[in-house]
Amino acid sequence: MFIQTEETPNPDSLKFLPGRVVMETGTASFNSLEECDRSPFARRLLAIDGVTGVFFGNDFITISKGSDLDWYVLKPSIIGLIMEQFVANLPVLVDVTETVAPSTTEDDPLVAQIKELLDTRVRPAVAQDGGDILFHSFENGIVYLKMQGSCSGCPSSTATLKSGIENMLRYYVPEVEEVRAVE
Repeated sequence: MFIQTEETPNPDSLKFLPGRVVMETGTASFNSLEECDRSPFARRLLAIDGVTGVFFGNDFITISKGSDLDWYVLKPSIIGLIMEQFVANLPVLVDVTETVAPSTTEDDPLVAQIKELLDTRVRPAVAQDGGDILFHSFENGIVYLKMQGSCSGCPSSTATLKSGIENMLRYYVPEVEEVRAVE
């Protein structure tokens, strides 16, 4: 098994490509051992000293690290765990559940339009950089989005939100006044 790596715009995140499907549908993000009940795989990755986040996409895994460590120190351990996981054909998640935050405005046509724009125009591009942006809510003209993977903590994520996503959403949905990130 050969695992490729790709740099992301976030210097503290690296995208690992195992050459097979990681998540059939959706995404999953883990930033602490306490969040790993449904993923022993994420727990093992986060147990590596210096790993601060694990994000599972369709065909990639994005690992985030503390800025005080170098990738050449962490990569061998990470690649070893990824190889063990897929060679043993173990599940990435033990209980697959929806990872998108529930919204109280599900039936709102504006929300549906915002989600459609995010799903078709934003998320594919962000996935190429090893991350994801999920719709959280829309309240009083403000769209709240959750940044995951390499997007979480990325130095350029604020610029992406403001100059890219906010401008696009305001163009297509005039009711959108602002876009903000939520934790």
